[in-house]
Amino acid sequence: MSFTRFSQPGYVEQNIFHEQTLSARAQTEPGRYLIEKRRITPEAFNAIYKFCTMTQGNALYSSLIVNIVFNAFLCYTAIMLNIITIHAIRKTSSLPNPLKTLLLSLAVSDLSVGLLCQPLYIGDLVMLLVPNTGNSVTFIGFFDIVSQLLSYASFFGVTALTVDRFLAIHLHLRYQEIVTHKRVVAVVIFIWVFSAFLSFLMLSFYLGWLSVNWVTLLAVSAGIEVSCLITSALLYCKIYLAVRHHANQIHALQVQQDAQDNEMANASRLRKSAIGTFYVYLVFLACYLPANCNNVAAIITGASTTVWVLSRYTLTLVFLNSSLNPLIYFWKMRHIQHTVLDILRKILPSHN
Repeated sequence: MSFTRFSQPGYVEQNIFHEQTLSARAQTEPGRYLIEKRRITPEAFNAIYKFCTMTQGNALYSSLIVNIVFNAFLCYTAIMLNIITIHAIRKTSSLPNPLKTLLLSLAVSDLSVGLLCQPLYIGDLVMLLVPNTGNSVTFIGFFDIVSQLLSYASFFGVTALTVDRFLAIHLHLRYQEIVTHKRVVAVVIFIWVFSAFLSFLMLSFYLGWLSVNWVTLLAVSAGIEVSCLITSALLYCKIYLAVRHHANQIHALQVQQDAQDNEMANASRLRKSAIGTFYVYLVFLACYLPANCNNVAAIITGASTTVWVLSRYTLTLVFLNSSLNPLIYFWKMRHIQHTVLDILRKILPSHN
């Protein structure tokens, strides 16, 4: 989720630039300074500010304004939609407890994006437009850490949701025996603790405790995220094949009609839940894949103005995912849809 990486604090003391040099390089390589702004002094940051404000017509300045406006709107939608979704999931008794727990974890992550990440991101962008806004390096560092935590929690959460639906179809009658509520809760706790650990590594890098190149850190982060996406894609392929196999078995059954109806009803329920989570994965892929492609471009081509401008838009697209997930739950999961409608009927005044 984060596209700006930290560097060792000692770098600044070892590389002191004159203000004229900073201003000249900021005008010729603004993207490089913006991507690695944690390495530079306040004078360099102000040089970037001057570059942005003196060239208001270029893509660099426009990208800041556009992303501030979009994220201000998406921040509100992410908060409101996910609050309603969390309440609806908790009240939907017909959802299996393992699935409910995983959906709640993902919804909490999406809510946290609206409450924390997007306001911090807006502050990050505003600091590039307004000079002398305090310790911008520390502020943006905090944003990176929080965004990393929620990014990993989302990636692992979507992957866990995929694994759950795969096991529900693959294990069939043994699913409830093996995938218990306590085990799923333990998995969710592990996801958040492990995400916090990876975020702590980012903090260690920021404080200079971890001596690695920012490209290496970027490659590791992208590798974890791409691995989750590929794992989910392979599991959904297996889910599709398993659903087809079950459908063929049901049609071939030569037993009592009641038993056949029960099998068909159960298979239909599992198929619909798998389709619902598949849409969650597809939207997740559409929102996160451009960001990972931009990360790969940064590793291959190095930091540049174009890469930085694209990273602003791809990061906003990542945040958009937090507003789209509740809409998918409402659209593709009928149990949640009915609960949400009941909640809205109670909230909205009656005209009868």
